[in-house]
Amino acid sequence: MTKSSSSAREAMEEEFLAFATARSGQLYRSAYFLTGGDAHLAEDLVQETLGRMYAHWHRVARPGRHGRIADPAAYAQTVLARQFLSHQRRRSSRERPSARLPDLTGPETDPSLRVTLTEALAQLPPRDRAVLVMRYWEDRSVEETATALRANAGAVRTRSARALAKLRTLLGDSLAELAIR
Repeated sequence: MTKSSSSAREAMEEEFLAFATARSGQLYRSAYFLTGGDAHLAEDLVQETLGRMYAHWHRVARPGRHGRIADPAAYAQTVLARQFLSHQRRRSSRERPSARLPDLTGPETDPSLRVTLTEALAQLPPRDRAVLVMRYWEDRSVEETATALRANAGAVRTRSARALAKLRTLLGDSLAELAIR
C-alpha cells in the first residue's frame, strides 16, 4: 500500500468514525422503538448497522466524486430498518429473557407516556412497527419509507393507516388519559 492510499484510507476511516459518533444516538432511539423497548437488541441492531455502513463507506458520495450513497444518514436508517425486519424473521428473535422494561435514562417529559407507547408498539407486527417508526418517529415521507422497506407507496399508506388504528385500539382510554397530563 502506498503512502497516499494509506492516508486516504485513514481519512475515510476518520470520516466514518465522525459519522458513526454523530448518528449512533438517533439510530439507537429508532432501534429502541422498532424493537418495542428492547435496549439490548436495539444496541445490537445499531452495531450491525454501523458495521454494514463501514463496509460500504467507500460508496458514499464526496465532493468532487460521485457515489452510490448520496445521503449516508438516510441510508443508515434504511439499513437499520432492514436489519430489524431481517432479525424478526429469524426464529430466535422471539426469545425474551425478561418481561421487564429497562431503566430509562435522560430527561423525560412524561415517562409513563413513553412506556405506554413503547408497550403498545411492541404488540404490533414488525412491519407495522417499522412503518410507524419510520413515518412518525423518523419523520420520513411515504416514498422514503416505501423505498426503505422495498414496498410501494400505496402499501405504506395502507399499512400506516391500519397500524395507527391498531395502536389506537391497543391504547384505548389510556391515550386520552395520558394526553391530558
